[in-house]
Amino acid sequence: PKIARPLSLLNETGLGYLKLGQPSPTLSGGEAQRLKLVTQLKRGVGRAENERIRKMRKPGSTLYLLEEPTIGLHMADVDLLLKVLHRLVDEGNTVIVIEHNLSVIAEADYIVDLGPEAGADGGKVVVVGTPEQVAKSKTSRTAPFLRKVLSPAHTKKAQSS
Repeated sequence: PKIARPLSLLNETGLGYLKLGQPSPTLSGGEAQRLKLVTQLKRGVGRAENERIRKMRKPGSTLYLLEEPTIGLHMADVDLLLKVLHRLVDEGNTVIVIEHNLSVIAEADYIVDLGPEAGADGGKVVVVGTPEQVAKSKTSRTAPFLRKVLSPAHTKKAQSS
């Protein structure tokens, strides 16, 4: 049925709990962003089912910009969202995520760490690079926390839970 793909995408992005017909003002910011992402994926931006459309589209032709999409999400739902984001990148799209969740930051291909503080004392590029490069930074406030997330002990612990 036509509804199968959209419902599957809702589950893949951790939105399977939403009720059909739920008013949009009741959605959190993260839920609304992920719902827009589902809409794009359903339209075939992430995966064109029509061969002609697939041939017309250039790899990397879609830019996704998500601001804190993991706010209020259970870690299992964060993992679901990460799978979708990885799939988008694997399909040649560009995904930019503004995020404080260290598990998500650790999954990035490239990080631009802003700081050194918040507000008027922030907004400057502190360090750029892969998660491993940023974790080695002496000037980044994010680095010590990112090091813990990237450590083998943390990775082993996360895999067992």
